[in-house]
Amino acid sequence: MRALMAARRAVGLARRRDDADAVAAARADVDAAKHALGERGPVWWHDGSPDYNRHMAANTPYAAWFAGISPSI
Repeated sequence: MRALMAARRAVGLARRRDDADAVAAARADVDAAKHALGERGPVWWHDGSPDYNRHMAANTPYAAWFAGISPSI
């Protein structure tokens, strides 16, 4: 988590400085930290369930549940 938060701060700093190369490097660091945390990359669990990551809720078995919730705004 520390590496992820440091990388996110670096993205913000690079954007404020308008340094495209530093932004790209910091975003790569964010990506690496997220992979290390298991937030990105192949799934690390193998329970046999389908992976609905990166699917719209309306296109999954959760469509009825999603349609029933009210927007928070």
